[in-house]
Amino acid sequence: MPPGSVMTFGPHACATPTGFESEWLVTDGLGGYATGTIAGLRTRRYHALLVTPDRQVALAALDPVLSIPGRPDARLAIHEWGSGALDPAGHQLLESFEIVDSVPRWRWRVGEYVLEREVAMTRGRNAVAVVHRLVAAPPGAEVTLTLTALCTWRDADSERYRTGEPLAVEEHYRLDGPGWKPVGEWYLDAYHREEAARGLNPIEDLYAAGTFAATLRVGETLTVTACSGEDRDEPLPAGPAVVEEARRRARKLVRQAGARAAADKLLVLAADQFIVEDGGVPAVVAGYPWFGRYLRDTMTAYEGLFLHTGRHAEGRRLLQAHAGLGERMRREPLRDADGPLWYVHAVERHIARTGDQELCAELLPAVEAVVAAYTKGTRDGVTVDPLDGLLALDAEHAGLTWMNASLPRGPVTPRDGKPVEMNALWANALGVISVMRERCGRDASVVHGRRDAVRAQFVKRFRAPGGWLYDLVDAGPAPYPKGGSGVHDDSVLRPNQLLAFSLPYGFGTDEPHLRDAVLRAIGGELVTPLGLRTHAPSEYGYEGAHRGGVVARDTAYHQGAVWPWWLGPYTDALCAAGRPVDAVLGAVEGHLGECGLGSVSEIAEGDAPYRATGAPFSARSVAAVLHARAVIRQNCNLQGSEKTKLSREARPRTRRNALR
Repeated sequence: MPPGSVMTFGPHACATPTGFESEWLVTDGLGGYATGTIAGLRTRRYHALLVTPDRQVALAALDPVLSIPGRPDARLAIHEWGSGALDPAGHQLLESFEIVDSVPRWRWRVGEYVLEREVAMTRGRNAVAVVHRLVAAPPGAEVTLTLTALCTWRDADSERYRTGEPLAVEEHYRLDGPGWKPVGEWYLDAYHREEAARGLNPIEDLYAAGTFAATLRVGETLTVTACSGEDRDEPLPAGPAVVEEARRRARKLVRQAGARAAADKLLVLAADQFIVEDGGVPAVVAGYPWFGRYLRDTMTAYEGLFLHTGRHAEGRRLLQAHAGLGERMRREPLRDADGPLWYVHAVERHIARTGDQELCAELLPAVEAVVAAYTKGTRDGVTVDPLDGLLALDAEHAGLTWMNASLPRGPVTPRDGKPVEMNALWANALGVISVMRERCGRDASVVHGRRDAVRAQFVKRFRAPGGWLYDLVDAGPAPYPKGGSGVHDDSVLRPNQLLAFSLPYGFGTDEPHLRDAVLRAIGGELVTPLGLRTHAPSEYGYEGAHRGGVVARDTAYHQGAVWPWWLGPYTDALCAAGRPVDAVLGAVEGHLGECGLGSVSEIAEGDAPYRATGAPFSARSVAAVLHARAVIRQNCNLQGSEKTKLSREARPRTRRNALR
């Protein structure tokens, strides 16, 4: 991987299965996007050059044909069909694929002729520019470039067919470019191999709306733009200007974050893809290509996306926008049992990092309202047990923690009872209020007492005989035969207990022996190169493969799948224990060039070789790696300072000092 925010792939990667598996992404800052593979093959129903913020797939593809005098036409596109055929197979003419400062670039070579394509989106507008440039040809030569616009208009999670309602493209989005000629034909049985692998319908039809064409000499361009939304009739900047502005913005973001290492630059730009504006307020898309915006994902990813990228002002506005969260918890179900606790954590992390005393005073009532809402009982089934002060989740809402995979029969991993991660967040939230009250000159003694009581009960209730913490206490009937029936404490080894030792106001420093035992158990059974397994392989119920249909994949989702976002808490817990952290991210930098290019996948399989799966672009995963890299750098710097200090103290005295 070259230095800087550049990724390059040669002809072998472009023309082999790597080119069908590695995916690129550009976004518009609103939730819309364009995405596809290196080779140009549409392997997912989501692959398109324009997808709207409300996830309508618009422009599916632009198929280029290069007409060179005296040669057969070079068909540069690639499609797979229901018959199994790859036709055309233009990926065989790709000589390189690059992502330069967030802009993807393809180069096809046909003898002495080289055609380049770049794709960029306008920020704050659902519009894409696809710029083609002839970059090499014999002196004085001309070529004709023709682009066929393959269109649709459908929900990104579905398909469209010729037999459906007539498609009037102009009613939904605008296409602009030179030499337009209507076509009006359907291409039948386009095949998406990734959807087939997920047990979903892999077939759809595409509408060839028309063609664009231009004659090009070296250095000349043909640009096609597509735009949706109420402003689609407003003029767009020239295509090359859209590309240059996207690159300029990417370089600015990298400078703002102070990123120097190549991986850090890529991660800063990856983080930007998830941060969007919603009515003038920052928001976070949980992942591409199919996730939306969720409180839990937003706040879990907050520290990495905003604080480690220098986007403090945007983060501040996001936190302020959620100041009414406690009141919402009283009025309505959020379908999120622990998201508000992650909000409290995000507020504390922002204030601790920025020293923003004004924000501390402003949001203290907001975080107190969150704790008050949990104390009174939420619409999502969370209550405080009056006997021990711990949070309990009722059976009706057992699928509302972060382990939220569900089948028709109910949650795959029920969390009713007292989940360890929710109570670690609960103890942390009480600690946050205590510190914020002290910062604001308010009496914190009452909160101190409640915090200390909860922490004491936490240790008492969650300490398991195996040496680590129970994953659940006072749980309902187990979902598999191991637990039998009736209320029980579940000691299955999962990563959830890490929050007790990684959160700033957990109790890790009070229980070093317990913390060390937990880290040994987790390090021995859950840690993989790309993250932490959600279930120990040695225990009943483990599912190491995440593939097949919906039921098989959802069953494995939290029963063995690896989640990279746990690398953040794991790194924090290791640092708190004084353990080395240098090797935690050893494989992740290589992963940046494997699946979602420059980004980190949502999950991976629990069994070697830990094949990445799920969404190829995940906000929580990127945020965790950004955070872990920052912690590791800080830890190494501290160790370096300590080593320097020790080496100075160990230097031999000069002869003069020795004689004294």
